[in-house]
Amino acid sequence: MDIKASDRFNINSQLEHLQAKYVGTGHADLNRFEWAVNIQRDSYASYVGHYPMLAYFAIAENESIGRERYNFMQKMLLPCGLPPEREDD
Repeated sequence: MDIKASDRFNINSQLEHLQAKYVGTGHADLNRFEWAVNIQRDSYASYVGHYPMLAYFAIAENESIGRERYNFMQKMLLPCGLPPEREDD
């Protein structure tokens, strides 16, 4: 199988389009912390947006559904704690 330059360009342009459209797909400059934050925020947003899942968490933690929604919204602010110190070269 021989990959032509035009095929490679087409694949890269499709990947760039997906990365621009959907933040969670990441990009080459995304570090581990930013990736983890995206995953956590997407998860919390999904829990809040899907009522049966929110009700499941409320029952499991013996809290009201409103309290669970509030807790998830608060966790979305800093889902993985403070960002690590950056090393400036």
